[in-house]
Amino acid sequence: MENQKTPWHIWLVGVVTLLWNAMGLLDFVMANFQTEPYTAQMTEAQVAFFNGFPFWAVVSWGIAVFAAVAGSVLILLRNKLAVPIFLVALVAMLITSVHNYGLSEVKITDIAGTGALIFSAVIFLVAILLVFYSKAQAKAGNLR
Repeated sequence: MENQKTPWHIWLVGVVTLLWNAMGLLDFVMANFQTEPYTAQMTEAQVAFFNGFPFWAVVSWGIAVFAAVAGSVLILLRNKLAVPIFLVALVAMLITSVHNYGLSEVKITDIAGTGALIFSAVIFLVAILLVFYSKAQAKAGNLR
């Protein structure tokens, strides 16, 4: 296999999404370790919401954010494993959303308003785009 030059957009997408996904990972860690600077910004209802996550929802949220970060790293490494890893992140996000918007007694929109719904939509859009982007780059031979 010949050594082809890495397209500029691989670096752009990889770095930007690594920063984006790292923010999600930081949010997960700070919420689950109850760091004071993080929880100090929250209302009591918001803290209670995050403390009320069942184990499966915490696990799916963790899988979503760790897989998303891993997918971005794999894009930078030009590794085609980014495709299934981004797909895992997307599915885990969907599972977490079932809790946040469906099964939870208090919905995230109740404690964070419609902004939470809009932000979740942006997160899903980015996740879906990353699945399609990584598939396209694998098909083009830019990920091996």
